[in-house]
Amino acid sequence: MPRAGLTDIQKSDLQIIWNNHSDEILCDSTETSKNAMPLRDHTVGLVARIVSFYLHKLKEFQDKPETMQNSSLVETFRAFIPLLGSGLASSDDGSSLLVPRIFSGRHVVNIDHTQFLSEIDEFEGDQYINPNTGSKDVFGGFLYHVPQYGFCVVNCAVALTLMTLLRRRNTQNTLDNHGQRGSQSSYILPPGSFLIQARFYNAFPCIPIADVKTDNAYKFITLRGRIIKVHTKRLRLLKADLFCLKCGIQFEHKFMGGRYELPPRCNQIGGDTNNGKKCPGQKFELLRKTAKYIDCQMLRLQEEDNVTSAAGRTPRHIDLEVTHDLVDACHAGDCVRVVGVIHAQNSAITAGRKGKQATENSTYHLFMKANSVVNTTAELHDKKKGANGDGEEDGSRGLTFTEDQLNKITKVAHADHLFGPLTLRMAFPFDLLVRSICPGIIGHDMVKAGILMALLGGTPPSSSGLEDVRSGVSIRSSIHILIVGDPGMGKSCMLLATTKVAARSVYVGGNTSSTTGLTVSLSKEKGGEMGIEAGALVLADQGVCCIDEFDKMAKTNQDGLLEAMEQQQISIAKAGVVASLPARCCVIAAANPKQGKYNMDKTVAENLNIAPPLLSRFDLVFILRDDADTDQDNLVSSNIMNMYKQRTNENDQNKRQRLSRDISLEDMSMKQRLAWVASTQKALPTDLVKDYITYAREYCNPKITPDAAAVLKDYFMKLRYPDDATRRSDSVPITTRQLEALIRLAQARAKACLREFVLKEDAEDVVELMRDSVNQVHMDGSGRLDHTRGGVVGKSKRKQKKEFIDALRRSGQFAFSKDDFYRVSSQLNMPLNDFWTLIDELRFSEQPELRKGGDGMYYLL
Repeated sequence: MPRAGLTDIQKSDLQIIWNNHSDEILCDSTETSKNAMPLRDHTVGLVARIVSFYLHKLKEFQDKPETMQNSSLVETFRAFIPLLGSGLASSDDGSSLLVPRIFSGRHVVNIDHTQFLSEIDEFEGDQYINPNTGSKDVFGGFLYHVPQYGFCVVNCAVALTLMTLLRRRNTQNTLDNHGQRGSQSSYILPPGSFLIQARFYNAFPCIPIADVKTDNAYKFITLRGRIIKVHTKRLRLLKADLFCLKCGIQFEHKFMGGRYELPPRCNQIGGDTNNGKKCPGQKFELLRKTAKYIDCQMLRLQEEDNVTSAAGRTPRHIDLEVTHDLVDACHAGDCVRVVGVIHAQNSAITAGRKGKQATENSTYHLFMKANSVVNTTAELHDKKKGANGDGEEDGSRGLTFTEDQLNKITKVAHADHLFGPLTLRMAFPFDLLVRSICPGIIGHDMVKAGILMALLGGTPPSSSGLEDVRSGVSIRSSIHILIVGDPGMGKSCMLLATTKVAARSVYVGGNTSSTTGLTVSLSKEKGGEMGIEAGALVLADQGVCCIDEFDKMAKTNQDGLLEAMEQQQISIAKAGVVASLPARCCVIAAANPKQGKYNMDKTVAENLNIAPPLLSRFDLVFILRDDADTDQDNLVSSNIMNMYKQRTNENDQNKRQRLSRDISLEDMSMKQRLAWVASTQKALPTDLVKDYITYAREYCNPKITPDAAAVLKDYFMKLRYPDDATRRSDSVPITTRQLEALIRLAQARAKACLREFVLKEDAEDVVELMRDSVNQVHMDGSGRLDHTRGGVVGKSKRKQKKEFIDALRRSGQFAFSKDDFYRVSSQLNMPLNDFWTLIDELRFSEQPELRKGGDGMYYLL
C-alpha cells in the first residue's frame, strides 16, 4: 500500500481546519501560554495516515455494508455513524458515495482507543519505520507523549475525512448536472464552520490515583475511581473583542487558562491618535456581545474502595476538569473511568492569588483535564434513554459484559445438581449463591439468604408500573436488614463480605459516623457559592450501604436515615440550598445488644438503642445468639481448623447421599436445603457472584404471579389475625410495610434464578424466611412466642409487669377487684390473651408483687 498523502485541496482544507481546531484547543487549555500550535510536516503526515485509514475503511463499508456487521472495526467505525446520517448516494458508474450529514457547530465522536490503534496498526503494516531507531512511528506513542497535538490531529483527521466526502459528492453532482441549463454546483460547508471533538474511551495505560506523579504530567492516561464531590457549573470566557478607549480600535483577545487577564497595552497600529505607531493604551472595554463561553465544571475523584493500600493511608483523590458535553455527565457517588491529560498548575494560582503573589510559590498542583468520562455505575436503561433522548450507545454507556462473563452467568442460572425432586433442583442457583455469600462463616444460612435478597433488590417502580399508577409516588425496591447478635457471631465479617460482592457498596462504622457523613454536607466554594458533598448513603445510590456498630450511633445521627430508608432520597435545606439527592440504596446494619449479650426477656427495641421509627423500616430482623450447640460448635471449630491444614474432601455425590439419609428430600424446608447445599457444594468465586448479582439487578425485573400473590396474602393475613388471638388488639402489630417487604423479597428470590415471574416456590421460601425472622423477634426467654413483643411498640413481659404494678400503686388503692384490673389494663393497652398468666406470675414469682385474699380481692405487697 502506498504511503498516505494529501492532495492540494486537502492541504488547503487542512490548514483552515487546523487553525480552527488548534485555536479552540489553545483557548480551552488550562495553560497560560499563548504560543500557537504550528502545522508541522510530521503533523500533516499523521493526519494523512488517519484520513487514509478512515477513507479506506469507509470504502469497504459502502461497497459491502454487510461485511462490517461482524467486523472488529465496528467500534472504530462507530465514530462516523452519527455524522453520516442516512444512506448512500449513487454515481454514474453504479458505485455508491457516502453523504455526510454534518452542520456547523460542535460534533462529538466517540473512539475506542485500544481498537483504533490496533486497527490502524494492522492497516499500515510495516510502513513508517523510523530509519534512525528502526522502530515504527506509531500514533499511540505520539498521543501519549504529546496529547494536546494528538487530540488536534484526530479532530482534524475526522473533519478532513468528512470534507473529502463532501467534496467527492459535490464533484459527482457537478458531473451529473454538466450540460444542463442553469445547473449549479451543490453547496459545500466551509471547512472552518464546524468543530470535531474526539472522545477516547477504553484507553491505556490505566494507573491508580495514588501513582499519579510528576512523571505523568501532560501525559494521556486513564484513571478509575468514585466521584465524591461535584462543583457547580461555571462559564469560562474563551475570547472576546476588546475596544481600546484610547485609539478606538476593536480587536480580538484570547483568555488563556481560564483567567481574566487583559493585555498590558493595546499595541494596535492605526487609529486617530496613534500616527502610525503602536497604541500604548491600557484601558479597554469588553464587548460582551462578541464573547465566547464554554461550560466548565470541577469534580473530585477518589480512588476505589477495593484498591489495596498501605495501613493508615487515607484514600487519595485528584481534581478533574470537564467541559462542554461532559458537564453534569456524572453525579456524586458514581464510579467512573476517566480518560484525560494530567496538568500542573501553580498552587498559588489554584488558590486564587494574582500578580506577584501568584509567582512567589514554586509548588504545583496536579489535576486532570478530562477527555471522556465513562460512568460504570449500574443504572436502568430506561432512565438512560429518558436522559439521552434515544437509546444509542455513547461514551458514557453503562454496564457491559464480556462473552466469558455471560457464559459463566448462564451456567450458574442453569445449575442443576441432578439430585432430589424438581423443586429442589430449581432452587439450586439461589442456594448456590447463598452458599457463596461469606463462605468463611459457617451457619447463619437464613441471614445469608436475606443478605443475598437485599443485594438483588426488588423490581424497581419504573419497571413494575407502580410509579405511573401513583402519579410519581413510588414504592421502594430496596430491602433493609438488621442483624442483632452477641459478640463473635461474625456480623462484621458478613458485612465486609457483602461489600465485596456488591457492584456498588459503602462500608461505614456507626460509632465514627456523623449525620453529614451519612447524608450530605455543604461546603463553601470560591466565589461564596455553596457546594454539596455526598455522604455514605448518596455514594451508595443503587447499591448497598453496610453500617457496622449500628447500636453505637448517636440518636441524632440515626434520624438522618429515616428519609433515606423509606423515601430513598435525602433532602437538604441549608444556607439557601434546597435540594433532594437520590439515595436508592439498601441498608444492612449490624448491632450489638446494650448489655453485651442479647436478653431474650426483652424485645429488640429494648435490647438496642434505636428509635422505634427507624426500627420499623427494616424488612428483616435477625437475632444471632451464642448458645451452646454441640453440632454447630463442631462445625465452626472444624472450619477454623481446616483453614490451617490441608483439606481432604470426600466425593460430593457420596456426601449428598450420606446427608440425605436423615432428611426427606420431598419435604425439605429452605433452612434444611441451604444447610444441605452448604455441606455439599463449593462456593462460587467472588467475581462471578458479583457479576451475577450485577446482571440480575440490571436486566431481570420479575412480576408477581397469582399463585405467588395468594401465598403472600395468606401469610400476611395470618400475621394480622393469628389463630390464637381472641381480639384484634391481641394480634401481631403488622402493617402494610410487611406486605410490601414480602413482595420485594419474593421478587429478589426470583431474580436469583434470573426468572421474569415470581413462582409459588419463591413465595414459599420468602414466607419461611419472614416467619423465621418474626419468630426470632417474638420469642421470649422461655422459648414461647409472644406476639405482643413485635413491632416498634412491642414490650417484653417484664416491662409490662413493671408498668402494671406502677399503675396500681399510683391509683392509691391497696385492694383491687377483677374489674379494677381490667380498667388499669385498658388504660395501658395491655393484651388480654394472656393477661391472667401475667397476674399469676406476679403472685407466684420469687418476689411476689400481689396476693389474693379469701374475699376474692387482690392486694399489693
